[in-house]
Amino acid sequence: MSTVTAMPIGPGGTRYKEVKEAMLAALGAQEWKGGEVIPSEKKLAERFGVSIGTLRKAIDELCAENILIRHQGLGTFVAQHRRDRHFFRFFRVARRDGDRTYPVVTLVNFRRAKSTPLVAARLGIDEGTRLFVFTNALALHDKIVVVDTVMLPETKFPGLTESMLKSRPNTLYNFYQDAFGINVTGTDERLRVGRASELESRLLELDVGAPVLEVERVAYSLNQKPVEYRLTHINTDEYEYVAGTVKSHDF
Repeated sequence: MSTVTAMPIGPGGTRYKEVKEAMLAALGAQEWKGGEVIPSEKKLAERFGVSIGTLRKAIDELCAENILIRHQGLGTFVAQHRRDRHFFRFFRVARRDGDRTYPVVTLVNFRRAKSTPLVAARLGIDEGTRLFVFTNALALHDKIVVVDTVMLPETKFPGLTESMLKSRPNTLYNFYQDAFGINVTGTDERLRVGRASELESRLLELDVGAPVLEVERVAYSLNQKPVEYRLTHINTDEYEYVAGTVKSHDF
């Protein structure tokens, strides 16, 4: 495990911001991994050459951004994606009667492709950059309701294979964290009416071109770096998209 050398912290009101950046660098280098406790406040304050108050302000922001989480009496931990406590922060599809359940996920296809101008712009990469592209069908109450097409830059997910996706033991974002050290901390989503493609019509049991809810998502890791582009299509005959505010304790 590599250790990020403490950066010099400058004077003034931005000191805690610089501490935060230094801690993000350490997290990005996987010095502290998901589910692990970070060093004590005293040790971190000594490492960065700041007061406990300045350090706590940096940690407060990281907790507010769901990157760290405090457990009273135990310490501060790197947030970890767990299905039982975290899944519905990012999966927002529910039956119209309010019932929310975990989907049964089936990998439909897996391939490599080059990024289009749109995807490149969303991911902050060059047009033509190599991507892993795969489609998942998500069944709720024994019926496929959601079709996800996910695009990942090969450079951020080196060695990803179809078998790895099929055999992953937990959620996709938990898999990113465990296998590649990428912690998804937030998403940006755009909703609109889309049309079912031939593949989506078959999976969702709709006519080709039938209206579906289309969700365009960019997922971000530490320091708001885009790591995933996703297009989701939802059959809204019996289901709906539920938006809501998620607090840090839901992580």
